[in-house]
Amino acid sequence: MKIIIGSDHRGISLKTKVKKWLKAQKIEVEDIGTTSSVACDYPDFGFKVALGVAKGNFDSGILICNTGIGMSIVANKVKGIRAALCINEQMAEAARQHNNANVLVLGAAFVDEELLDKILALWINTQFEGERHQERLSKIKAWGDKLVEREVFEREVEKWKKEAKRWQSQAWRR
Repeated sequence: MKIIIGSDHRGISLKTKVKKWLKAQKIEVEDIGTTSSVACDYPDFGFKVALGVAKGNFDSGILICNTGIGMSIVANKVKGIRAALCINEQMAEAARQHNNANVLVLGAAFVDEELLDKILALWINTQFEGERHQERLSKIKAWGDKLVEREVFEREVEKWKKEAKRWQSQAWRR
């Protein structure tokens, strides 16, 4: 298993503990930052982790910020990502069983070391149940695909409207 991990400045301490736990389980980890306690922007790291997973370069990802909310929002903007903020054991298990979440998001302010070990163990070892849950994931994917298609279509329409105006203005000059 290969996991990509990232955090902002508020998540560095917890990220260090996560990496230690993963390495003890013989799981390959790539840390994309931050490595400094200087304030930084969590989207920079959230998008890198999400894209690494979405492109298939990693089996899953882990993101950490103070609450986990910001990183969840960022990661879920990336097509194909199902990021789940898990601050207890039940959430970690359900995120994998029911949602086949591929990015675990942790809130450093809410997860102590004892809880961290339990969340990580459940996250790594719980399997997706499929069946009715797969039907729901398929619906989410279908909606996401429709929204992306509509977005692309609307951009193309705007581009052609501008092109038509340009041609129209050139025609009036003649």
